[in-house]
Amino acid sequence: MRYRDQPCVQVETKVRADPAAVWALLTDISLPTRFSPELQEVGWLGDATTVEVGARFSGRNQNDQRGEWITESEVTEHEPGRRWVWQVSGQEGVMATWGFELDPGRDSVTIRQWGRMGPARSGLSAFIDADPEREGRVISWRLDQWRASMAETLEGVKQILEGPAERA
Repeated sequence: MRYRDQPCVQVETKVRADPAAVWALLTDISLPTRFSPELQEVGWLGDATTVEVGARFSGRNQNDQRGEWITESEVTEHEPGRRWVWQVSGQEGVMATWGFELDPGRDSVTIRQWGRMGPARSGLSAFIDADPEREGRVISWRLDQWRASMAETLEGVKQILEGPAERA
């Protein structure tokens, strides 16, 4: 696995809820801060107050490996009620692209979150540069972190909309 190939990870779940209620949660940029061990805080930049193409927001992140850092993102796609996508950019360009999607069904709504690395260098690049032979393992490790965080977020959405799962 190579960073230059822009590896991607996706998580999905089904939730029994009104699609409008699901969409309202998925377009709340602070939603992931409620569940993510890494994303600590987000806020709109400039005059932005809602998800729409061109809207920008910042995120404050923290983990044990890298410490704390700030990101800036821009909404690049917005299909109301269906999908929104944002790109995280740095000095060299787009470092990652993320998205939420929902697909209403007869009895439930399928919700997806996905993330794609690159193409520009990111904080992960320093780890790859330090040991190029381990690039695939470094990327796999980071994608596993992303996958776990996305799964926690979607499970959180499910619990908010359906209530806590009953234990047998």
